[in-house]
Amino acid sequence: MQQLKVKGLELNTEWYNKNANFTSVENILQNESADLFLLPEMFATGFSMEPEVVADRSEETFAFLKKMATKYGTALSGTAPVHEEGKFFNRMYFVTPTDTYFYDKRHLFSYSGEDKVYSKGSSRKVIEYKGLRFLLQVCYDLRFPVFSRNTDSYDVVLYLANWPVQRIDAWNTLLKARAIENQAYVIGINRTGKDGNGLVYESSSHCFFADGTEVGSINGGLLSCTLEKEKLQEFRERFRFLGDQDTFHITN
Repeated sequence: MQQLKVKGLELNTEWYNKNANFTSVENILQNESADLFLLPEMFATGFSMEPEVVADRSEETFAFLKKMATKYGTALSGTAPVHEEGKFFNRMYFVTPTDTYFYDKRHLFSYSGEDKVYSKGSSRKVIEYKGLRFLLQVCYDLRFPVFSRNTDSYDVVLYLANWPVQRIDAWNTLLKARAIENQAYVIGINRTGKDGNGLVYESSSHCFFADGTEVGSINGGLLSCTLEKEKLQEFRERFRFLGDQDTFHITN
């Protein structure tokens, strides 16, 4: 049976300290093994509304992820503020030893002013890794089910987030809902601790199977789960709900 082992790092991100956060990640990678490591949103800086201060100018976060993927023979995914063609993007990377993919966050969190300082992405991104198809999503994207609707195009949804404790019930509920409605694995990785704006985050990462069952476990700040493609295929073949959905088209 084909299996893919995933681990998510619930980092207590040091505010605006890329080198310290890079070191924290590598310290964990040295002692853990998985096919895929997931990192919280803006794991190297914290969720910042000052992209002119923290944005990568020389792709240093991407370079770090690529170095780790090559060194440890695994895949990593995390987001970083980047500057490109005069604009700032909240960019999610998915990096393997041989390939690189990215997705620019589509839904910008207007409540915090993210839409005023970052530009939104233009399209969804589905990538294939070790026989499974992954939809890349970032934090606030979770609140918009049409954008993540599964047209039998993916097997797993990844949500990398900085989701504070005062709204954590929505995070927990919507992750499970996305798994059920899309008949897919859904993995959500959240940070912990307190950020530079005083927002507090708690351990709240999850991995849900397509029926809404929690299949992940957290130990020492690490979410661990195993994805089984055959189990997912069997579930979809037994309950053919995706074939009954409405057709739609996203226009903007």
